[in-house]
Amino acid sequence: MFRTIICLFALAGLGACTTATPYQQADGGAYGFEETAIENDRFRVTFRGNSLTERETVENYLLYRAAELTLERGYDHFSIAQRDTESETRTVGTRGDPFYSPYGFRYRYFHPAYGWYGFYDPFHDEVNLREITRYEAQAEIVFGRGPAPDRPDAFEAREVVENLGPRIVRPEIG
Repeated sequence: MFRTIICLFALAGLGACTTATPYQQADGGAYGFEETAIENDRFRVTFRGNSLTERETVENYLLYRAAELTLERGYDHFSIAQRDTESETRTVGTRGDPFYSPYGFRYRYFHPAYGWYGFYDPFHDEVNLREITRYEAQAEIVFGRGPAPDRPDAFEAREVVENLGPRIVRPEIG
């Protein structure tokens, strides 16, 4: 019974990790958005995604948060003073079938006097490699009132919210 409960909790935990990061505030350095006030009309906005969140999604969520923040503070547009998207890539390897020994050898035969003997061949055992990439987008934004200047780094906040809004995936409340 105890093992069943442990397995159910483990599966529930794995299920929570199988979706891209939704549009949410980051809690304690986790995935989501954060903002820091630099001056009254200047903020640093960051969005961190998990390994299932695409780069475009991370950048869209950053722009959406910047537009939301602009409107919340009573401004009409924002300009991006500085912007960067960083990626962190790592390679994870797993060896063959997970039901074999975690110590790198497979049990092949049994000797009556000595017990089980392991056999390990590094050239013929399967190794599965997987690349994991996480993206973090960061921008320093400056708020403004009135129409946005005619520059590529200036955005009308209401238009950004209107255009990106349908693409925003919020966390499920359950």
